[in-house]
Amino acid sequence: MSYDLSPDAVPEERAGEGWYVDTRCTNCDVARQLAPDVIREQDGRAEVFRQPQSEAEQQQLYAAAFACHTRSIRHPAHHLTPGLDPFPLALDDTVHLCGHNSRHTAGANAYLLRRPTGSTMMIDTPRWSAELADRYEALGPVTDVLLTHRDHAAHGRRYADRFGARLWIHEGDLDAAPDADHLIRGTDPVEIGAGVTAYPLPGHTRGSVLYLADGMYCFSGDSFYWSRTTADLEVAASVTWYSITELAASLARTAPRLRFEWVLPGHGDRKRLPAEEMTRRLAHLTARTRTLQPQPIDFTAVRW
Repeated sequence: MSYDLSPDAVPEERAGEGWYVDTRCTNCDVARQLAPDVIREQDGRAEVFRQPQSEAEQQQLYAAAFACHTRSIRHPAHHLTPGLDPFPLALDDTVHLCGHNSRHTAGANAYLLRRPTGSTMMIDTPRWSAELADRYEALGPVTDVLLTHRDHAAHGRRYADRFGARLWIHEGDLDAAPDADHLIRGTDPVEIGAGVTAYPLPGHTRGSVLYLADGMYCFSGDSFYWSRTTADLEVAASVTWYSITELAASLARTAPRLRFEWVLPGHGDRKRLPAEEMTRRLAHLTARTRTLQPQPIDFTAVRW
């Protein structure tokens, strides 16, 4: 058995006999996050710049291929069979990357957060699949599906129903998940469960939220991310649907209350730094964001 590559998955081009990226690539950056040693950005899309030279690099490419929301990372002789699927992929003992990013969330990353009780929480959603739900649930019963904002809500209800879990979203983005079980209201923090707090952060969308866990993990949605280009925390100022001014105000209100080591965004890269260093960088990001002005939506201007 091999995973469905969708009806439009037969590419027009073949790049020799090795790994390549087909023309459906949307330059979402996920492949470069997972296979940085063999995939780079070239002319506004991902490119395999050399073939893998070790087992580790081969595994990077398989991870990128299973995560890619357009299934654009391909090899003419290698099929993506479930036995090669590395997801859910452990980032540490507590957080797993779901992989299998969805076209309906613009290829956003989703995560599983393990709790001391043996249960887990899902933050944002991978593509829907009953088989994938089984894989995720094998880590422990999923009690909550936490949506960071409207762009990542596509499969929330299906996963919540499959797991028997609670579905959370902020009231500002409720129309994207009108059948959510639990609403986060206003701008005050909300306790989701032991060690897990939701912080409303309107800006990217009206109902954007970040989730802070255990004083260690910050699931930032699309509010901010780690940029490899600048080697720093950044906001996607050119892809702010609601208000960059409101995002600046949200950061000013919320940043002093946050302490974490891991930034785990929907779009953009992940990064772990000492908490004191993250606090310093978040304060600088808050100050920089205050200086930003509204601008037209431009995906190409994001500094991955």
